[in-house]
Amino acid sequence: MSIAASRFAIVAAAFAVAFVLTASQARAADSDPAKEIATAGTHAGLAVKADDMKMTQTHLQHVVNCLVGPKGKGFDATPGNPCKDQGNGAIADTKDKKQKTTLNQALAKARSGLKAKDMATAKKDAAQIQSMLTPKT
Repeated sequence: MSIAASRFAIVAAAFAVAFVLTASQARAADSDPAKEIATAGTHAGLAVKADDMKMTQTHLQHVVNCLVGPKGKGFDATPGNPCKDQGNGAIADTKDKKQKTTLNQALAKARSGLKAKDMATAKKDAAQIQSMLTPKT
């Protein structure tokens, strides 16, 4: 291989690496924990207002999906992911330790609500989640 071809290969490789790094940084910049938290809170409220257990649990699963993200434990795409393209899950995307603790507590409540055998218990968990995820003014 000639020197010119070697230099071209090195420059091309450098551009490829730069492109990959830029693309991965752009994806990371797309994460919006505030939006994921708001969406999870909205779905907790929808779970409270649901007319039947199936819809209550569907919205509780949406809460889980928004909190853990598509690679997180308990994520289930079957009922949908209302936080699609908002990030990697509110828990993974949140940097604030106190907020992360609150999000983990909300996740535990959502999992509890999903295991509930009666709608009153599931809705109670959903109402507590909604309260935890709603910004205090």
